Amino acid sequence: MRRRGPSIADVARLAGVSGQTVSRVANDRPNVDTATRDRVLAAMREVGYRPNSAARALRNGQFRNIGVIVFELSSFGNTRTFNAVGQAATAAGYAINLIPLLDADQGKVTGAFTRLQEQAVDGIIILIEAHQLDEAEIHLPEGLPVVVVDSSAHYDYPIVDTDQAQGARIATEHLLDLGHETVWHLGGPPTSFAATRRRRSWEETLAARGCPVPPLLVGDWSAASGYAVGRQLAADPAVTAVFAANDEMALGLLRALHEEGREVPGDVSVVGFDDQESSAQFWPPLTTIRQFFPEVGRRAVEALIAELGVEEHHHRPVSVPTELVIRASTAPPRAG
Repeated sequence: MRRRGPSIADVARLAGVSGQTVSRVANDRPNVDTATRDRVLAAMREVGYRPNSAARALRNGQFRNIGVIVFELSSFGNTRTFNAVGQAATAAGYAINLIPLLDADQGKVTGAFTRLQEQAVDGIIILIEAHQLDEAEIHLPEGLPVVVVDSSAHYDYPIVDTDQAQGARIATEHLLDLGHETVWHLGGPPTSFAATRRRRSWEETLAARGCPVPPLLVGDWSAASGYAVGRQLAADPAVTAVFAANDEMALGLLRALHEEGREVPGDVSVVGFDDQESSAQFWPPLTTIRQFFPEVGRRAVEALIAELGVEEHHHRPVSVPTELVIRASTAPPRAG
């Protein structure tokens, strides 16, 4: 004969309260004093009682689940941001349902929304920073609150992102302030919003300072692409300062410069972007732009929770500042 699981009556009997009080605690209602709540929670743990989350969701209108749609989960920024979203959601009492996408086209985005709705989520956070999401034909389905991270501000949803433009500006200004006549840029792929914003800010910063804008060289975020493009830069004696759009490409660039006999920072100064954990261990240790991924994740979850149950929405983009971390890969240009 199958043994029944512990019930509300079992918890009430052990805690010395009514079943209604146990129900209030199980549903996180505020009208229970702290001592009673603690006693009921202890009784739940002792008998092994778990509230029925599905039934509670039907009563409260919330499932305490957040859906996350992410494109290119393997990329450093998306991985760190997803990890931050997960930690922030857990701290707020929400579970995460993840759907990774290989392509951000209309069919796949709509399909991901449908699957998450079937999995009973309260809202969705989108971490798709490729330009496809900004195309006119890409439509985000209605019916659930949405927060978009690291994407275009053209959507009528809360937008949370690192201040990419500010980071690129302070990276470029750092090199110019050291005395370099101009700064070359090893950019990320043109399909990336982050790469586009960093490139534009680099161009605008040089123009504002009256400096020549060198030709853009583009990688794909990988160290291998940084090395391939870096060989071109290393062979040009006019190059004395390079701002790489991420630390991985900066790593490949450092290798190319070393192989060409170009000393860093004596001959060429290099700045990266991200401040990944290993950047302090590069040789030389890399000057870079620090992104605060935990803050981005926390603000994204906060924005989504704020959207739940709200009829009037006032969407103001949230931009998380960056920070310049100066290490040994940058210095003034050689005299003469």
